[in-house]
Amino acid sequence: MRRFADRYGARPAHLLMLLGCFALAAYAASFLLGDPALLHVLGWFLGAAVVHDLVLFPLYALADRVLARLPRPRVPLVNHVRVPLLGAGLTFLVFLPGIVRQGGATHLAATGLDQQPYLGRWLALVAAMIVLSALVYAVRLVVRPRSRSRAAA
Repeated sequence: MRRFADRYGARPAHLLMLLGCFALAAYAASFLLGDPALLHVLGWFLGAAVVHDLVLFPLYALADRVLARLPRPRVPLVNHVRVPLLGAGLTFLVFLPGIVRQGGATHLAATGLDQQPYLGRWLALVAAMIVLSALVYAVRLVVRPRSRSRAAA
């Protein structure tokens, strides 16, 4: 077992999970074979990977580094910024076609509704996540000093 871990770099369970992920990805990709949209999907996939790796990752790594280097207050701020921004990014990716109004005819045919409210609702959701995070941070600022003074007494 140790010999395998030394040569592979991880335990056998890691390799099994990785092979399972590749099998699942291949199964999902098999549905696209023969589909005329295959090249379109591959283009979007490659474009997303390039944009993420060359543009977005350096930007959010830099922002995270700046947040981590700020003077440390009584209650750390970094996770109160990370969580709503992660939620905003993930919901943007999930609802991107609706937000940018891509595929409007298909959406209208499938639901009978247009895509007009997606952007406003997404912005409201992001605002709610930011406000909720700010409220949690404020509560933590108020509650934390009291907890320390009781423990010291």
